[in-house]
Amino acid sequence: MENAPRLRPRYIALEGPLRVGKTSLAQVLAERTQDHGGARLLLEPDTNPHLDAFYAGEPGAAFRAQMHFLLERYRQLSTVGAGPLYDLVIADYIFEKDKIFACINLSDAELAVYNPYYEMLRAGLAQTAAPDLVIYLQATPEVLRRRLERKNLPNERQVSAEYLAEVAKAYDHFFFHYSQSDLLVVNTSEIDFVERSGDLQELLRRLNEPVAGTQFYLPLSGEPGEGLE
Repeated sequence: MENAPRLRPRYIALEGPLRVGKTSLAQVLAERTQDHGGARLLLEPDTNPHLDAFYAGEPGAAFRAQMHFLLERYRQLSTVGAGPLYDLVIADYIFEKDKIFACINLSDAELAVYNPYYEMLRAGLAQTAAPDLVIYLQATPEVLRRRLERKNLPNERQVSAEYLAEVAKAYDHFFFHYSQSDLLVVNTSEIDFVERSGDLQELLRRLNEPVAGTQFYLPLSGEPGEGLE
């Protein structure tokens, strides 16, 4: 008996460490659906009243910032299942991102408080806000650092090279064990799909192909990619 054709994903999420290009690619993918009914674009909440204190190293600020992000991410992703059944949803993060950063930024005592809230909210999203396809964008810590410096946002100037390396390692560890949806791993260290249209077109061609299970895409370019959002 022949296998049934795979349906196109209805909910696509992009993930990866700081400055790897998640938001830029999510916006491009959403724009390219305009002629086919468009897509609901969910961009991660980026305002947090506790971030300045966190970057300044204020005691307790990491926990306050993490709990704020946890609730805001839950509120936004809980709307995914509220739209029409055939809506295409494109998000620039997944809910599990919150736990990745919690494990990096919180103490053991803080994690003991955080974890029950995370598990309860994650269970609430499992049936209605689980992506069909996750695109994991990778880059080396060195490339991430160059992109971060190029963007030069005030609240990211204090991000150390050590912290970037820890975040990149945590993401690699998480997605090495990831099995909740189809997964395409894209290494972006050698491409710049924002500044170079050729890189973008090659990536879009790959994204237009079906993904089953976990697959890898290692694009090559003549110049290092540094201009991603």
